Amino acid sequence: MEAACTAWLAASAFILGAIPFSILIGHLLLKKDITKYGDANPGAANVFRAGNVAVGMLAVVLDVGKGVPFVWLEHAVFGLSPSSLVIIAVAAVLGHAFSPFLRWQGGKAVAITFGVMLGLLPQYDVLLAFIIAMIVCLIFVKIDAWKIIIGAAGTLTYLAIVKGDSWEPLLMLCLLVILVIKHFGELNSVPSFRANPFQRAQRN
Repeated sequence: MEAACTAWLAASAFILGAIPFSILIGHLLLKKDITKYGDANPGAANVFRAGNVAVGMLAVVLDVGKGVPFVWLEHAVFGLSPSSLVIIAVAAVLGHAFSPFLRWQGGKAVAITFGVMLGLLPQYDVLLAFIIAMIVCLIFVKIDAWKIIIGAAGTLTYLAIVKGDSWEPLLMLCLLVILVIKHFGELNSVPSFRANPFQRAQRN
């Protein structure tokens, strides 16, 4: 019974994750192909570039939101095993990152990763650790792709130390692997750090 429920939830999470909301918003609201902008990624960042802040924020909300429902249903309603939770959460992110609707291409999986962690609420450990790690990286790390990877790796390190042999580090490891794959082309240089990230603000 649990196996069938896990399979149904994982398949549903994958399909919802695979829906390219940013591209749909670009066509419906902006009358533009957002993959013609910026890095050609079918994600919310290029909706901002092709349109405006309001439409871009809508894309962000939808990309984050599609990571929430089936993860939340798993632990809040069905109460399946931790392994089922990991499978369903990873399925949602994989759907976004490798969408069959986009010929197995997809977004960079940052927004939906955040959404999956929101779906874990009220269990907030993973989400809080990820937010803190990302804020630190946004301040101190220069290259955007490395901000994501170092932030996720920092979250994994924290969870491995605090949680030990549990499902939280396993989930974060799976998400980190997906993020590395999606950002691999931008990780062609060693990460660089700001010696004094507040220096410019002080001069002003």
